[in-house]
Order: sequence, then structure tokens, then C-alpha cells
Amino acid sequence: MTTENQPAVPPIWSTQPASSGALRGIRIVDLSRVLAGPLCTQMLADHGADIIKIEPPQGDETRQLGPPFDTQGTAAYFNALNRGKRTLSLNLATDEDRDVLLSLLEQADVLVENFLPGTMEKWGLGYESTLSQRFPKLIYCSITGFGTTGPLGGLPGYDAVLQAICGIMSINGSPESGPTRVGIPVVDHLTAYTALSGILMALLARERTGRAQRVEATLFDTALSLLVPHAANWMASGTEPRLLGSAHPNIAPYDSFRTRDGHVFLGILNDNQFTRLCHQIHREDLATDPRFQSNAQRLRNRDALKLEIENAFMSREKTELCDVLMKNGIPAGPVNSVPEALNQAHAHHRGMVVQRSDYQGLGLPVRLHATPGVAGSPPPAFNQHASIKDVLSKAVTKIETA
Repeated sequence: MTTENQPAVPPIWSTQPASSGALRGIRIVDLSRVLAGPLCTQMLADHGADIIKIEPPQGDETRQLGPPFDTQGTAAYFNALNRGKRTLSLNLATDEDRDVLLSLLEQADVLVENFLPGTMEKWGLGYESTLSQRFPKLIYCSITGFGTTGPLGGLPGYDAVLQAICGIMSINGSPESGPTRVGIPVVDHLTAYTALSGILMALLARERTGRAQRVEATLFDTALSLLVPHAANWMASGTEPRLLGSAHPNIAPYDSFRTRDGHVFLGILNDNQFTRLCHQIHREDLATDPRFQSNAQRLRNRDALKLEIENAFMSREKTELCDVLMKNGIPAGPVNSVPEALNQAHAHHRGMVVQRSDYQGLGLPVRLHATPGVAGSPPPAFNQHASIKDVLSKAVTKIETA
């Protein structure tokens, strides 16, 4: 800590260009790696926060998770999660580099880390024992697999493992495929948003009370929170949820259906929508069929209903069919590939595809109209901003000798 007679820490944070985003002026030290933590801090950066990412000497693991790699040899995976940040490498097992981190924290608002529980304490950087006392305004966000206590506390967590442990795989897939991992790291993604929400709430609480706090997000809690409506269905009925493919446990027809050139997904929620569907596919008889006259009846007879709908769809092309259905108030969409999804005119209209000469990526899903965010600078090269360490190391030396 500096005193009135000691040199001040240089204004490292003020070197970032001014931002008009909602989080302008918020300073964040990002110690996280891989997905949940970096995605959380990238979203904060998109909305104006100043992020300094600290990587270990070997770098964030996702830099090597390819191919594909960019022209600098960095994996596309890393580039998807780290735009708008500055980065330097520190070995926090050494006194010198820990002092650099502590100098950064002098003026930081938030620290984000996703180490195994106990790692920060091992380095003398525990929140309760050290950081909360030295930096009383610092919000500390820890992202872990299972938390620090309990039967699984302290164990490492990985997205697909949590999908298995927390029942997500048991309801994803078909009887033919068996339990299947969701094709995106959905637990990591939602944990990033959970951590983001916690950080924003802690910042608001600090504004009101003047006190900082610890924010905790775990993959375990997040994965269990995804079990909607399956957990509620089981709690109410005692019936174990089963594999339904693309179908819904409570609604029919809410499923994918074959067409002449692919699949479409129908999201029929009520009898009125079902009647309109039957009219559009020239099968008015289905709307009056006793097997299909209510959602409960349609659920009981979902297999027979699916066969009838697919027979009507097989003469139609998916895009043309969905255009007609949607224009008539019937929720439907073609099952697109990733390129088809990103090449949609509406994806570009919504700004969800960022294409610049120096960067390509996904856009911002949160829109603030008065203080809009923006996709920031390209993801940094490893240790690109090492000069920050040099400046702070010299400052620490001056403080110690003052």
C-alpha cells in the first residue's frame, strides 16, 4: 500500500481509450483461463470495462486448442473469448510477479479467477485472509467446478463432465443415440453469464453500501439450474425424465420434422396454433381428430402425430415451408447449419456477425440503447502488453525504497 509520502502506482488503467459503454471506468483484473471466466470478462469488456488479462508463463490453454489457428498461431477458440483485453504474463508463484498483481489491484474494481479452490490462498492471495483487507473496495469473483466445500468441493470441473453429473446428458439425445453431450459447452456459457450477473449485482451493491464482496459461480450449480422443466416435472410426478430427441416433455407438437430437403422445428404451444398449422398443411382433419384435440392428448399420441405431420411436410422445402408458417403465426424454423445460421440476413441486420479487417467474431447479445457496447480490439497476442509489468515493477521498487 502507498502512503502520502510514497510514490503512487502509475496510472496504468488510464492508458485505455475512453469508452462510451455502460461499464466505462470499471477496472478488472482477469486471472481466468479457458471459457467461463474469459467469456464473462469479454462481455464486460464489450460494454466498456477495462480488462487486463493475466496469463501464466505457458499462456491460456485455449491458445493451443486448435486447429484452426490464426496467422499468429493462436487458436480460433481463444480469439472467440478474449477480444477487448490487454494481457501480460505473470508467474504468481514468485514474489516479484505477485507484487505486480497487487499493484494492479490497487486501482482495480474487480478480480476474476477460476483456479482450483485453494490456489490463491497458497500464493497468499486469498480473498478473506488477504485481499478483502488490503483492498476493501475490490469485488472478488471466483468461478469453480463445485465450490470450495461439500462432498465435491475443491474438485476440478469441466463442461461435459458437469453435463453428465448434473443430468443434462440424460435428457439430451434420443433412445437410439443414448445420452448425448449438448453440442456447445452450455454449462460453461451459462456460468459465464451467472458470474457476469453476480459481478454486476455486486457493483450495484457496492455503489449503494460502499462495501465490496465475494461473488461465487460454480459449474455444478449452473448445470443443475438448467434442468427446467425436467426437475419440476420429476418433483411433481415422480416420473424420471427420459430421452425424447428434439421433442419437449410437456408440449406437442414441439419437435423437429423431416421435409423434402432437411428438417424444420415446430414450436406449437396452444390449440389455436395447432389448428392454424393443420389449415396451412391442408390437414384440417387433424385438428378435429380426438387424439390431437388438446395438448395433453397430443402428448399421449405424439408418435402418431409426428408421422402425420411429416407425411404432409415431405413434399415441401424447409425454408419455403417455414416462411409460410411463420407469416401465419405458426412458430417454425429451418434446422440450419452453423454457416447457414451466420449467413442469415437477420443475423447481419442484428449485428451478430462482426466482420472487420482485423477481427471476425460473434456480436453482442445484450443491447443498451443509451450506452451501447461494441466488440473491442482484437484478442491480444501472448504477453502483448508486457510493458505494464515493467512499469509496475519499477513502481514497486520505488515504493519499497522510498
